[in-house]
Amino acid sequence: MRTAFTEMVGVRHPLVGFSRSPGVVAAVSRAGGLGVFAASPYRPEELDAQLAWIEEQAGGRPYGVDLLVPPATEGGADLLATLRAQIPERHVRFVQELLARYGIEAPDPTRGNGASDDTVRGLSPEGVHEILDVTFAHRVALVANGLGTPPRSMLDGGRAHGVPVASLVGAGKHARAQLDLGVDVLVAQGTEAGGHTGTIATMVLTPEVVDLAGGVPVLAAGGIADGRQMAAALALGASGAWCGSVWLNSHEDVTTPVVKQKLVEATSADTVRSRSRTGKPARQLRSAWHDAWDGQEAPEPLPMQQQLLLAKDAWAEIDRAAETGSPGARELESFFVGQVVGAFGELRSAERITEEIVAGCERRLAELARLLG
Repeated sequence: MRTAFTEMVGVRHPLVGFSRSPGVVAAVSRAGGLGVFAASPYRPEELDAQLAWIEEQAGGRPYGVDLLVPPATEGGADLLATLRAQIPERHVRFVQELLARYGIEAPDPTRGNGASDDTVRGLSPEGVHEILDVTFAHRVALVANGLGTPPRSMLDGGRAHGVPVASLVGAGKHARAQLDLGVDVLVAQGTEAGGHTGTIATMVLTPEVVDLAGGVPVLAAGGIADGRQMAAALALGASGAWCGSVWLNSHEDVTTPVVKQKLVEATSADTVRSRSRTGKPARQLRSAWHDAWDGQEAPEPLPMQQQLLLAKDAWAEIDRAAETGSPGARELESFFVGQVVGAFGELRSAERITEEIVAGCERRLAELARLLG
C-alpha cells in the first residue's frame, strides 16, 4: 500500500505503532510500519541510549519520536521543588488515605521517586529542548507532538534536519491551528483512543480533518487494532493509521503482568476519560483509583505538572505493591488504553500484530473492491 504518508517517511505500510516500549517500536519498524517512541519520560542520556538501541534493532529502518509539549509550560532551576510546594495538602492527604485504604504505603510528597520528576522535567521548556536536541541527533523519520501545539523549536528543527513534524488533534479547530503553523502530518485522534484524547469519535473526526488538511497527510487514530479498522481509516480519507493501545497486548510491551492481565479481562466499556492521572482528560482502564477520584469527597485534579507529580509518585508505590501480589494494588492498577481493549486476547509479538493488521486491511480492501464488480 502506497499513500502520501508512506512516501513521506519511507515505509512499506501506512501503519504507525506508537509505544513507550522500545522493543515494540523496533518491531513495528522491522515489519514495515513506522514505530514511534514515547520520549517525554526519559532523561536526555537515557533517550539517546534508547534511540541508539532502536536503530540497531530496527536494522536501519525508519522510526519516529513522540513527545508531550503542553501549550503552556513552566521552567526554572527550582521547577520540581516549586511544583511540589504547590500541591495542596488536601490532595496529598486524599492520595495517602486512598493508598492506605488498599494496604499500600503512601509516598512522601516532598520527595520524588525519579520517574515522576523525569516526566515533569521533560514537559518543561528546558526538558523539551533537550529531548529535541537528542531526537534530531538521530536518524528519525518523524517527530510528533502528542499534546497541544508543536513549539517553534520542533518545527524549526524538523525543517533544518529534513524531518516531518506531526501533531495529534482532537477537533477541527485544533487541526486548523496546526495547519496554520505548518505541520507536515496531522493525526486525527478520536475519543476511542487511549491516553490524552478529546470527545469526538474517530469516524466523525477523521473526514473532518481530512477535508481541512488539503494536501497534508492525515493519520486516523483511536479504535484501530485490526485490519478492518485500518481499512476503515483509509476509506475515510486518511493516509494511514496511528495505533497505540494494541501494542499493550504484545510480548515486547513493558507493562507489568498484573496490568496486562487486567487488560485481557476488560471489555470495551471498561475505560474512562479522567484527569486524575495527568491533570488532563486521558482515557485509561477504569479501576478503584478512578472510582475514588469520582467520589463526592475527592478534590478536583490539579493542573498537569502537579497532578503528574502527585499521581505518578503514588503509581510507583501501586506498581511495587502489585508486583508483590498485593490484592489492593491490583484493584487500583490501571494504564492508558483505548476502547479496543475489549478485543485483547492472547499475547502476540509486535511484528506479528503489524503483519496481521496490514494483511487484514489488504484483505478487506480487496473485498470492498469486489462489491463494485
